[in-house]
Amino acid sequence: MYAVIETGGKQQRVEKGAEIYVEKLDVNEGDTVTFDRVLMVGGDKMNIGNPYVSGASVEAKVVKHGRQKKIIVFKMKAKKNYRRKQGHRQPYTKLEITNIIA
Repeated sequence: MYAVIETGGKQQRVEKGAEIYVEKLDVNEGDTVTFDRVLMVGGDKMNIGNPYVSGASVEAKVVKHGRQKKIIVFKMKAKKNYRRKQGHRQPYTKLEITNIIA
């Protein structure tokens, strides 16, 4: 069984036991998070929401918080002596899917 959930403005396909990375959530490590914005539940019988599936939820355990690899944002305008260099590291939360309730 799998489900498609919405979190952090993005959609993710999840299965029981899978580990996923999502936008940083304001919860402590080891806590349980419940996602009620389930867009679809699939498996033997597919259930598609309009926009969400009523009564469906996904439970996940917070494994850790972290920051992704640094990316460089470099802006330049030719022949105008304009150069800007900026780095960015996006924070994330690693989750382990424990249960899908359909």
